Amino acid sequence: MPTSSNELSETTKKLQPNRRQRRPIRKHHRLKLAFFIFCIIFVSASGVFFYKFTKLYQQARQTATKVYSSAHISKVRDTQQLLQQGKPISILLMGTDTGALGRNFKGRTDTLIVLVLNPQKQKMTLVSLPRDALVAIYGFENSYPSKLNSAYDYGGSGTAVKTVQKYLNIPIDFYATINMGGLENLVNAVNGVTITPTLTFSYGGYSFKKNIKQDLNGKQALAYVRMRHSDPLGDYGRQLRQRQVLTAISHKGSNLKSLMSSTFFNEIGNELRTDLTFKDLELLAFKYRHTSRNLVSDHAQGTQDVIDGVSFEAVSENEKQRVTNELRKALQLESATTGNTLSSSNQININSSNDQ
Repeated sequence: MPTSSNELSETTKKLQPNRRQRRPIRKHHRLKLAFFIFCIIFVSASGVFFYKFTKLYQQARQTATKVYSSAHISKVRDTQQLLQQGKPISILLMGTDTGALGRNFKGRTDTLIVLVLNPQKQKMTLVSLPRDALVAIYGFENSYPSKLNSAYDYGGSGTAVKTVQKYLNIPIDFYATINMGGLENLVNAVNGVTITPTLTFSYGGYSFKKNIKQDLNGKQALAYVRMRHSDPLGDYGRQLRQRQVLTAISHKGSNLKSLMSSTFFNEIGNELRTDLTFKDLELLAFKYRHTSRNLVSDHAQGTQDVIDGVSFEAVSENEKQRVTNELRKALQLESATTGNTLSSSNQININSSNDQ
């Protein structure tokens, strides 16, 4: 079941690793957090931010213009109407695995998270999807079996959006992609974060002690969320730490002082690409800023499946249905059967629920 940020330690105790299902440890661990910092900050910050400070307003407008990049697809819902009416929206958050190598916004997305913002219930829902989930890529079905993280590599953000929509039978209203090298600079841009480590370990030249509160700069935060092999819960334990840092960033981003510098806008402009326009972001700041008051995080649990010598993460139909139910409820949509990327139908159920 979903866990809030205050239940991290309890969730850690309950989760037990299945060593036979672990995937081989990679030499280079990729970051799974930085890509959604932009949204947390824009949503958490007061709408006054855009209008009370003329200089910052202009910097925000320039940055929004720089980061805008169309997904070149037809949306399954009227996103402008949703924003204007303050209805729940979804954003596919992706982190490319090549940012640290100097190649901008190319390669596979090592991280995929569906974010739902529900202003009516003042709730933010984050659901992580396995990067190696077994799928057929939208428009590239002949390449089946494929991994979910290759959708972006095949056809960019639009292909990734369509694949996730079909995988779960949920509408994706917007996307946001960030380079993996961005966390360090972005954490520094908000003057660091404070966390209480969930376990004791050392990584990247930095040490962390369980239950001892620490102030982290960008390099330390990057090390904290990257470590995986020493965590008894493997990648799922790393996800817990990433959600912990996300919560800390969200709290820091709600402090206007953290945003009052050109550094913040420069870093956002360098690291982010999204199809949210400046007008969209203004509406987010005014109508969705309180969604960070209730943060719920979850993940789709898979098991290892080897096909022709290639390791995939297979998510059962029951688990996919559970995730679909959770996301559709957060979006205030009626219940529907989870998706199937091998299906010949590309129809996405967008019917609203009577339970508002």
